[in-house]
Amino acid sequence: MHLFRLDTSIMPGASTSAELATAAETEWSAAHPAGTVTRRDLGSAPLPGDLWAPAALAAFTPEEQRTPEQRAAVGLGVELADELRAADAAIVAVPLYNWGVSQHFKTWVDLVVAGAGPTAELLKDKPVLLVTSLGGGFAPGTPREGWDHSTPYVERILRDVWGADLTTVRRELTLAAVNPAMAHLRDLAAEHHTRALDAARTAGKTLAGV
Repeated sequence: MHLFRLDTSIMPGASTSAELATAAETEWSAAHPAGTVTRRDLGSAPLPGDLWAPAALAAFTPEEQRTPEQRAAVGLGVELADELRAADAAIVAVPLYNWGVSQHFKTWVDLVVAGAGPTAELLKDKPVLLVTSLGGGFAPGTPREGWDHSTPYVERILRDVWGADLTTVRRELTLAAVNPAMAHLRDLAAEHHTRALDAARTAGKTLAGV
């Protein structure tokens, strides 16, 4: 069995999304001790953002006329797409930044699409876990309801474009522990933390087929 894991936090040593991803991966690995895990950490090793344009334009350029830059960019896109194709299951950790996805994650998506094509169902019927962390509260009825433009986008890519059998685990209020203005929310934040960890562990078992 083969698991693909993507991390996108810019704080690898203190990432709440990575904590959830690790909880799920631990359950998967316990069920598949001989399994392999391919990891890509875009926070510590971001992809070059300037490669997307040549990769995208290469699709409209006859192969024999492509520039060396276009060939290299498409080659990277194919490599990234093949990592998804090779996986039996996947964990994708995407925290919310400035109400959307980070440039690291968007570059990865754009290069994968350039390498595989816009209609390739790279994760067709494969179990995939999206874990996301949000500094504030975005639940219905909160002042920031509707401001999370990350989760719906990532779900659209993973489920509706790439065909994943998707589960999403969210942890909100992650900044309550360090933001004095959110001190009154710390007990609620702790509850969110506990529930998210439990959900991630359960999802990890589901990924493993347990």
